[in-house]
Formats: sequence, C-alpha cells, structure tokens
Amino acid sequence: MNHAPVTTQTSAAAVSPALAHNTESMLLGELWQRPGLSPRDRSLVTVAVLIARGQTAEMPIQFNLALDHGVTPLELSEALNHLAFYSGWGNATAALPIAQQIFAARHIGPEQLAPVSPPLLPLDEVREADRVERVNAAVGSAAPGLVEFTTKALFRDLWLRPGLAPRDRSLITVSSLVANGQVGQVGYHLNRAMDNGLSQTEAAEMITQLAFYAGWPNAFSAVPVFKEVFSQRTAG
Repeated sequence: MNHAPVTTQTSAAAVSPALAHNTESMLLGELWQRPGLSPRDRSLVTVAVLIARGQTAEMPIQFNLALDHGVTPLELSEALNHLAFYSGWGNATAALPIAQQIFAARHIGPEQLAPVSPPLLPLDEVREADRVERVNAAVGSAAPGLVEFTTKALFRDLWLRPGLAPRDRSLITVSSLVANGQVGQVGYHLNRAMDNGLSQTEAAEMITQLAFYAGWPNAFSAVPVFKEVFSQRTAG
C-alpha cells in the first residue's frame, strides 16, 4: 500500500516550497533509502520521535508507513504502551485517537493488539540485580517510590513483555530519549540496545534518522554519548 505524505506535501508546497522540495528529494529520496537501517527500523525510530514529542500531525502518515514496513499492529500497540513510560502518559495518549482511526481503516481488531497480561519473557537475574543495586544507590534515598516503580513496572514487567523484541524496545527508548534531549539516560540504554542486538552501524544510522525527525541539535547533543559507548565496547 502507498501512503505517501500527500496532505503534508500539499501544505508544504503552499507555504514553504523549499520544505516541500527537501521533503521529497532529501528526506524521502535519500534518507529513507539509506542502507544503514531497515525501513522497519526507520519507521520505529520515527514513530518513537513523534510520540515522544507529541507531534500528532505526522502520525497518520508514519503510523501507516510503519505498518507498511512490517511493524505489526501488536508491535505498534505495544510501542504506545512502552513510550508512555519513557516519554510520559500524555504523549502516548495523544497518539491513541490517531492509531485508533488507522486501525479501524485497516480493519485491525482487538485480537491483533497487545494483550494486557501476556506471559513474560524470562528475567536475567544477574543483570537485574546489578541494575537494582545501581538505581538504589543513585536515587533510593531521594525517591524510594521511583525505585519501586522502576523495578515493578519497568524492569519486572514492561521490558519483559513479548509484544516487542528487546532490541526494538531499546531502539524506541533511545530514540525517545534523544528526541527529548535526555542524554543523561542515553548511555545506559544504548549499551542495552547493543546488548540486545543493535549493531554499531545501525546505532550510527539511527542518529542520522533522528537528526531529521528530532532536529540537528538533539542529534549532535547525543553524539558524544554514542561515541563513548562505541569506544568502551570496542575497548572491552
């Protein structure tokens, strides 16, 4: 199916012909054709940015494109749930009416969406014990409730839900953090993404995709963290 950004392009051509030209030639003609990330991964990155930043105008185009690129309805449904925790409930819920319209138009029913309580993936006890110790040391004395929900809601539930592969959860998490300029959390989650199977080539290309959809300043602000992670992993 072809879901080209007709409305956006028509509006851009009427208001900013240069933007319309760059969208057609550079964004669609070059960026989306680059081999460093699959079209599916580019869609996951882009959808994560739009949800994280509450940018609803592009969501119909990009949600449809994501489904065309092989993101399943269940995965898109699960991404909305995941990003509520990493970009805020309001940003995730703002996307719900748009996703609902698209699902209805595509005849996507409840049986194709993420269930409330699926069987969870196995927990890596060693990795989790290390995370708990570090989080307790960092924030336990200041915000014990945050520690409790980080363990219970995020790492003993959200990250173990099978609706998104761990690599894909990491991909959208890093994308949302970069999109909102939250570089302090990027190092941990980028390392986790690469542990979960994201290659350095894919991670580097993700920054290029993020520059267009989250803005050059956010991408450049994240580059030192990416470089440090790459260097540490190569040295290790």
